[in-house]
Amino acid sequence: MRSTPSRRATATGALIAAAALLAVGVQTGTATATPGSATAAATAGANHGALAKQLTPSQRAELIREADASKAATAKELGLGSQEKLVVRDVIQDNDGTTHTRYERTFAGLPVLGGDLVVQETKAGATESVTKASKVSSGQLKAVDTTADVAPAVAEKQALGLAKADGSKKTAADRAPRKVVWMAQGKPQLAFETVVGGLQEDGTPNELHVITDAATGAKLYEWQGVEKGTGNTEYSGQVTLGTAPSYTLTDTGRGNHKTYNLNHGSSGTGTLFTNSTDVWGNGNPSNAETAAADAHYGAAETWDYYKNVHGRTGIRGDGVGAYSRVHYGNNYVNAFWQDSCFCMTYGDGSGNAAPLTSLDVAAHEMSHGVTAATAKLVYSGESGGLNEATSDIMATAVEFYANNATDKGDYLIGEKIDINGDGTPLRYMDKPSKDGASKDAWYSGIGNVDVHYSSGPANHFFYLLSEGSGAKVINGVSYDSPTSDGLPVTGIGRAKAEQIWFKALSTKFTSTTDYAAARTGTLAVAGELYGTTSAEYKSVADAWAGINVGPRPGGGTDPGGTVFENTTAVAIPDGGAAVTSSVNVTGVTGNAPSTLKVGVDITHTWRGDLVIDLVAPNGTTYRLKNSSLSDSADNVQTTYTVNASSVAANGTWKLKVQDVYSGDTGKINSFKLTF
Repeated sequence: MRSTPSRRATATGALIAAAALLAVGVQTGTATATPGSATAAATAGANHGALAKQLTPSQRAELIREADASKAATAKELGLGSQEKLVVRDVIQDNDGTTHTRYERTFAGLPVLGGDLVVQETKAGATESVTKASKVSSGQLKAVDTTADVAPAVAEKQALGLAKADGSKKTAADRAPRKVVWMAQGKPQLAFETVVGGLQEDGTPNELHVITDAATGAKLYEWQGVEKGTGNTEYSGQVTLGTAPSYTLTDTGRGNHKTYNLNHGSSGTGTLFTNSTDVWGNGNPSNAETAAADAHYGAAETWDYYKNVHGRTGIRGDGVGAYSRVHYGNNYVNAFWQDSCFCMTYGDGSGNAAPLTSLDVAAHEMSHGVTAATAKLVYSGESGGLNEATSDIMATAVEFYANNATDKGDYLIGEKIDINGDGTPLRYMDKPSKDGASKDAWYSGIGNVDVHYSSGPANHFFYLLSEGSGAKVINGVSYDSPTSDGLPVTGIGRAKAEQIWFKALSTKFTSTTDYAAARTGTLAVAGELYGTTSAEYKSVADAWAGINVGPRPGGGTDPGGTVFENTTAVAIPDGGAAVTSSVNVTGVTGNAPSTLKVGVDITHTWRGDLVIDLVAPNGTTYRLKNSSLSDSADNVQTTYTVNASSVAANGTWKLKVQDVYSGDTGKINSFKLTF
């Protein structure tokens, strides 16, 4: 990762207002949480000073006020231009006084989408690092023309057309086109952002954001503010609910979280659940209160988990509770989080007989809200997969935390909802590909996969880091987790893995974080908590290597096969022509394998500049890595897997590397093929 004189840099991007995924819900048995033991396990052996301090809402507000008062000085120190200003979004403080302040950015009064950044400062106020979304320098921002060449109506027409394709019947935008500076994909440019509402095809609320080039009228980007999910009913047992003395579903101990009955409507808040006693539901989905009790319970357990384990009071850390809406629509087989209403919404499933209100679904959806309030991972590409995986990871953590006898913690996603109709779960964290669509490991094209499936490698990473590879039984469930390099991973325990992931999410990740940057962020956190020579640090690196992201410390050993390697260093010209490193393969019978391992060791000060290809002896080219201005990590040290079964193995293979942008340098250290 690149650094400035007094601050470090990384990446952040733009926008995500809401998200949904899967769901379940209802109750029957007693749930007991053990926050003390969970926290103790998570912090065992960790540097106490690097752990997040549990801030009260008023303490957090004071830190935000302090950051706001000094934001002009911060902008000057960062070298921002005279037309650029910072807007404080969040502050997290560690026990040793280190602060992590998140900022949005404006240019000439316009929001800069993809301009967000995180500044880390010591207790004494010295800047330690800066994490930002784009490689673009502040000087380039000065050149942005703020006069649009196309009319706002052009952007609105484009957005309405795209929304119509999703099922919306809106004839006007819910939020008229506003001028923004679009920087999430690299070069800053003037654009319009338009938001169209209505409903999607399946009845999910529509909140389509469309970015239109203000110079040409071309579409630059789009994302859905409300992401779809599916689910069914699950029983969580007989539980204690936080309610108001007047017998309403108002949790006065958790930010006044309320649960409302939409009574099959699809808009508005609905009616707050009230009762003549403090007994809610009967465990049967035909009773309207049962789904409400499930949703209310899930919200309470999720609130307690974040507060007791990570020191975060509420989704935004401000002590304010979200609210839940149940009985949405008719036959609506979905549940979703929506940041614009700061609420969770649950359908009743097929035939209105299976409310999607389970514990892990509630935790999954609320965790989308936490991601929106912290890293703000854009819900597309690799960052979208990491966003989705974060909700799976945190839902799993909450499920273990709740320690519900009826629904024991596991590494299966949606195991109770029977979405497949055969009793199998929706997703598997130990081997994601078992669901038939998710990916076990990273590869260069994973950003083109639906985010629910590109989340697989991150889910797999979390399982490996928590439990390790190989066969084992946990809470009665059998797992057998493989690794992409065939080498074992030693787990560090789920509690420590949760701490590492959440601290990286809240202090290192940004809106454009990809898998490589996620590795960098989690390793940085492991170093802060346990030291860079610790077993925990090594296991983080090994778990990433186990899903094909980065090398193992010391390189590890190849799991069999014949290795051909070139260790002669090759300089990579800055912004120049492509260079190659070659290996001559001999003595291999027939064609190359469908799982040809391509080991790459490149040092470079900004890996996003690099385009990397493997060139076979017959000239066939396999793209290993594309360039990306938002890929701000250093170096490319990983093993790619290529299906080269259509070409002969013997002959000269080349690693072709080109630096397509100026300003950074590097070299190929080594290149190897394993047959």
